[in-house]
Amino acid sequence: MKKLKKMVLYIFCFLLLLVVGITVFMNVDPAFGGNPTTEQKETYQKLSNYVDGKFINEIPTQVGINFSNASSTNEDSASETKNRNPTSPIPVSAVDWNQIKSENDSLTWFGHSAFLLSIDNKKLLIDPMLSPIVSPVSFVGIKRYEYSADIMLHLIDKMPPIDAVFITHDHYDHLDYQSIVKLNSKVSHFFVPLGCSAHLIRWGIPEEKITELNWWEETDYQGLTVALTPARHFSGREPFNINTTLWGGWVILGNNTRIYTSGDGGYGPHFKDIGDEYGPFDVTLIEGAQYDRNWPDIHMVPEQSVQANLDVNGETMMLMHWGAFTLANHAWNEPIKRALKEANEREVNIIAPKIGETILLDSDLQKSPTPWWDI
Repeated sequence: MKKLKKMVLYIFCFLLLLVVGITVFMNVDPAFGGNPTTEQKETYQKLSNYVDGKFINEIPTQVGINFSNASSTNEDSASETKNRNPTSPIPVSAVDWNQIKSENDSLTWFGHSAFLLSIDNKKLLIDPMLSPIVSPVSFVGIKRYEYSADIMLHLIDKMPPIDAVFITHDHYDHLDYQSIVKLNSKVSHFFVPLGCSAHLIRWGIPEEKITELNWWEETDYQGLTVALTPARHFSGREPFNINTTLWGGWVILGNNTRIYTSGDGGYGPHFKDIGDEYGPFDVTLIEGAQYDRNWPDIHMVPEQSVQANLDVNGETMMLMHWGAFTLANHAWNEPIKRALKEANEREVNIIAPKIGETILLDSDLQKSPTPWWDI
């Protein structure tokens, strides 16, 4: 009995030290980000989407895993896991920096939800997760797919000066510490949802270079109309700061091009509201991957993504949140196949360029995508 008590005590002490060590590490390592100040929290208290120290969604949303659906997911797991990762390097395009630097409105995808836009000759980055691994640390995490060419190498160094970066929320696959630090000297301004400035400030971004917005707030930036719109999702970079920062999508309106990016999130009535307020859009960038029956409220399946594009009144849609990392239990290229099928049935124009390819937005976008993902 004494030996058992000693063993239990040793295990308890080990676990206690482990928890303390992890907590200290998260507080010391800057990659975990910062926390909103007391003054910020006091300001948020007045907001309808901030309750008891946390931001909330507009409608009830199950953020955690819904284990009641686990059995139905497992029924399909054998087929779903066959192609979770590409079996060979993904074919990508060499980045045409001359085309990007031109005055033409354009879009370049770097995989997942990372885009470089040129609107009214302003260079804009959306969710620049440009690192090789999704993680706060370099030694463990989800690795980026292998590409046919190493276009990500020195990518930030090759970029022209960036007028603005737009962050949709603070999850690691959207707000990347390494990328933000490298971009600091190259970027004029950062637009983030409420609370996310705490991360950037800890990483050395001057406070005057950051604009925080709540849902439905808009501002003018060098002639562009910029607005943060609702999304049905959640936030947090570690277990102790879940939903202490806001999440959302972005509306960016230029003279010739109107763009909407949804950020991450489940389907909901907010898309129709966004369309009524800011539509129509020339191009929509809609999340539609990393879905699972266990978290149906916080990510859309591709068919819902197509509907979301219709709701916001988008003329041309591009599916995002795929092509770089495997974060859910479905084939890596299943989202685009399902989206194309649904778009064809609903008569929705959809583009699917290669990663690294630049699409001119003033050109004819009514083209059938080339299935580069069939590898």
